[in-house]
Amino acid sequence: MGTAPIVVTGATGRLGGRVARRLAELDQPQRLVVRDPGRAPRLAGAEVAQASYDDPAAVRRALADAATVLMVSAAETPDRVRQHLAFVDAAAAAGVEHLVYVSFYGAAPDATFTLARDHWATEQHLRASGMRYTLLRDNLYADFLPLMVGEDGVLRGPAGDGAVAAVAQDDIADAAVAVLREPAAHAGSTYELTGPEALTLHEVARRLSAALGRSIDYHAETVEEAYASRAGYGAPDWQVDAWVSTYLAIADGSLAGVSTAIADLTGHPARSLEQAIG
Repeated sequence: MGTAPIVVTGATGRLGGRVARRLAELDQPQRLVVRDPGRAPRLAGAEVAQASYDDPAAVRRALADAATVLMVSAAETPDRVRQHLAFVDAAAAAGVEHLVYVSFYGAAPDATFTLARDHWATEQHLRASGMRYTLLRDNLYADFLPLMVGEDGVLRGPAGDGAVAAVAQDDIADAAVAVLREPAAHAGSTYELTGPEALTLHEVARRLSAALGRSIDYHAETVEEAYASRAGYGAPDWQVDAWVSTYLAIADGSLAGVSTAIADLTGHPARSLEQAIG
């Protein structure tokens, strides 16, 4: 491991922040690239640089002399792919040697989950960039499953009886740190990061009920019901499509595969749903 700091983007967010705190605990020099320096975590051994993904000049300055970079995917917007491609190009121009990209499980050009197609486009651009790379393809966040429950205690969506191998953000952060600290060992690798088991939403509702001490039920909507129940949020069409297609990806088995990648990378078993939300 060289003397250049590891660069962590998205350090003001849940995942990037977890990675940054772990690196600080390991006394690893790092540079946090954030849009708002005032929100950056104050960590020993961490310097802060300001840049947004769609500002190539700022990205090149922020990544100057960096060898290894963690690229946490940008916020969901209609132009996220454009932002991602601009960041990858700027990283290559800055001389970055190895880029670790937080992608999505089963990313593909025809993925059922619409935003997984965006991740595929980013992956393809990264593969063609000339930089070494590692892809961390996260399944749905287990930590977020309680947030999918309505105020009425109902988890609703057109997931049928399909299952999802949701993964804890703490496990993703552990895996990312393992890759960032020994990037050469993971060059060109793609890791599908999942939880230890695939659960139907019936099972998720039952286990959330027990863990949270309140009654939670799952209602398997039709696609038509799903769009109707989300119409009142005033969200743009692309976002509603993403919400609904999350459940459709569960329904068709796209998110049901269970991998050993978390254990392989971190040396500990993947956290259960209860551990993720505890």
